[in-house]
Amino acid sequence: MLIIGIILFGILVGAGAQLILGSDAAGLDWTFAFISGIGGSLLGGLLVSLLAGDGISLRPSGILGSLVGALVITAGWQWYRRTETDATESSSDR
Repeated sequence: MLIIGIILFGILVGAGAQLILGSDAAGLDWTFAFISGIGGSLLGGLLVSLLAGDGISLRPSGILGSLVGALVITAGWQWYRRTETDATESSSDR
């Protein structure tokens, strides 16, 4: 049951990060939402929880850290895809 909760939380946090950064609901990449949500929870949630002194227990600081971590991962991925697309377009113009 805990694993299902972690997966659902990761998907929701990742989808929230995509929506905050400007993706529309029809254009959500659910696979990436899962990856960025779980990665953001590990990156931001754990780091913020430990820095706040909450330990590894579920606290609001960890939830906010998870969202911030997912935002960082999603923004980085969107930047990477944008630069890759720009490089492909500029090489095909030649």
